[in-house]
Amino acid sequence: MADQNRSIGQLSKLSGVKITTIRYYESIKLLQEPGRTSGGQRVYDEASSNRLLFIRQCRDLGFPIEAIRELIDLQMTPNADCLKVDRVARHHLGEVDKRLKQLRALKKELKEMIVSCAGGEVASCAIMESITKPAHASAKISNQKIIS
Repeated sequence: MADQNRSIGQLSKLSGVKITTIRYYESIKLLQEPGRTSGGQRVYDEASSNRLLFIRQCRDLGFPIEAIRELIDLQMTPNADCLKVDRVARHHLGEVDKRLKQLRALKKELKEMIVSCAGGEVASCAIMESITKPAHASAKISNQKIIS
C-alpha cells in the first residue's frame, strides 16, 4: 500500500487516540515528529499511523511508556533476539500480577466494609467509620500503586 498522508485529526479518528495524546507521544519521542505542509499542518504517513497503532495496542495492554519505548527500539532492530521482547512482556506480566494481588486485597476490604454496614444514619455508618480510620487496611492499600 502506498503511503497515505493524514492530518492529525484523521490520524486521531483512525487510531482512536486523542489529538493531545498524539502530540504528547511526539513530545516524548515515542512518535516521530511529522512532516508539515507549507501551511504548517502536521502530515502523518503510513509508518506514523502504524507506529501510533502499535503504541495504542501497547497502552491497551497496560504497558508503561518506558516498556513501549523499549519495544519500539527492539522493533527497529528486527534481527535482535526475541528474548528481549519476552523479558519486557514477562516483566509487565509480573507487574500485572502485583496489581491484581493489590486489587484482590482491596476487593476483600471493600466487601468486609459493606458486610459490616447495618444501615442507619451516616453518622453511625460502619463503612464511613472504616474509611476514616487512618490505621485501617484500606489506607495501606490506597497508598500502594494499584493502577499505573
